[in-house]
Amino acid sequence: MQNSTEKLKNNKVVIIGAGPAGLTAAYQLCKLGQESIVLEKDRVVGGISRTVNYKNYLFDIGGHRFFTKIKRAEEMWREVLNDDLLHRKRLSRIYYKKKFFFYPIRPLNALSGLGIWNSSLIILSYIYSHMFPSKNEDTFEQWVTNRFGKRLYNTFFKAYTEKVWGIPCHEIRAEWAAQRIKGLSLKSAIKNTLLRPGQKNNGSIEKTLIDSFDYPRLGPGMMWQGVSDIIQRKGARVCLGSEVEAINWNRTTKKIESLEASVNGMRHLYYGTDFISSMPIRELIGKFRPSVPGEVLDAANNLRYRDFLTVALIVNKSDLFPDNWIYIHDPAVRLGRVQNFKNWSPDMVSAPGKSCLGLEYFCFEGDEIWNMKDSDLIELGKRELDQIGLVHPPDVEDGKVVRMPKAYPAYDSQYRRMLEIIRRFSDGIGNLQLMGRNGLHRYNNQDHSMLTAMLAVENIQGASHDLWGVNDESEYHEKSGSAR
Repeated sequence: MQNSTEKLKNNKVVIIGAGPAGLTAAYQLCKLGQESIVLEKDRVVGGISRTVNYKNYLFDIGGHRFFTKIKRAEEMWREVLNDDLLHRKRLSRIYYKKKFFFYPIRPLNALSGLGIWNSSLIILSYIYSHMFPSKNEDTFEQWVTNRFGKRLYNTFFKAYTEKVWGIPCHEIRAEWAAQRIKGLSLKSAIKNTLLRPGQKNNGSIEKTLIDSFDYPRLGPGMMWQGVSDIIQRKGARVCLGSEVEAINWNRTTKKIESLEASVNGMRHLYYGTDFISSMPIRELIGKFRPSVPGEVLDAANNLRYRDFLTVALIVNKSDLFPDNWIYIHDPAVRLGRVQNFKNWSPDMVSAPGKSCLGLEYFCFEGDEIWNMKDSDLIELGKRELDQIGLVHPPDVEDGKVVRMPKAYPAYDSQYRRMLEIIRRFSDGIGNLQLMGRNGLHRYNNQDHSMLTAMLAVENIQGASHDLWGVNDESEYHEKSGSAR
């Protein structure tokens, strides 16, 4: 491998990752007139918030609502997108036992669809859970049961959540529920249902209950490609296809001295004064040279992730169903969720009379689903859509598969202890900050990842924000903002 050393100017910030966090950090640094370079191992910006263009059909890696109570994040979205930020109505439902139920749960709809007997048992279970709640809320199961009752938990939460994570709900920590569905309960769902539209205020309700959101006209990738273009015009560098191979640090000074990255067969050394990383922690810790203490390396290696793939199907039908997305709770199919991108933005599908669906499969890198051939995954998607009655296979004319490793940091039974060990080490590195979803191993929303980047830049200027506290039980929690 050939070598190339790049001496960077004083006060140059080196950023690992060109997702929402990394690009937001570079954007904020540009506003301060400070030089930065962004290293991204992929060939496209945006991370999980990218938009894929397949034969002029656009689709997300998941679906990314732009909804926030963090003013700074919204201001940045509007600065970049202007009139290309659309306001969209939300419709999402659950497919369960061959019926569709609104989500967020609308009590009358749920109870009528489940029948009198089952509904009566759900109500009794709900009353029981409030009379005799679990004293400890350590797990996802305990957290949800305390708010909905055991029977409704088993009906609408258990199967889907275990499909997403691949582990039992009693092994998933309650912090995940607190971040993703905080503020949601049967009481809040009833209140939200009974309020007249004019009484609802998206600025005061929880993310889970919102009935509208903003969305870029050409998907979330439009936002992050736009940021990349802006910062490069202002002098920052975004280096795609640049995979960090080594992080060279000094054990005595407790500072990073340089990063070594592989770019088209060449080894590049990047020197800077400050380093900000959104790289998955497990990878970051493993790249330190010299190696980190064994306890820290073991902790990083014990962090788990849930991987993800999208099967995008081009359907020769204009109107398939009205939802933005549908949760598939049927255990008979592996499919987890279906996105209808035409209902996110009409411009995602340019061909008249066509639709583009995103079928989401949650998996582990290297398992059966992950290793399936693309053609087999497309056929699987067609069969399962037919099985649940959404699309007939002859109407599917094409498909595309995109795999996304480490999409979701896992909140298993040991992750908290592992992070405590890692944080003690990383906090001791004087010129390193961790940010973003994978950089902090937190299931952050897009705006929370942006906020960690903004605060990281302020720390470089002399502030002392705790980035680990963003989206925790603090002012930055779900009540302060959310966007997937």
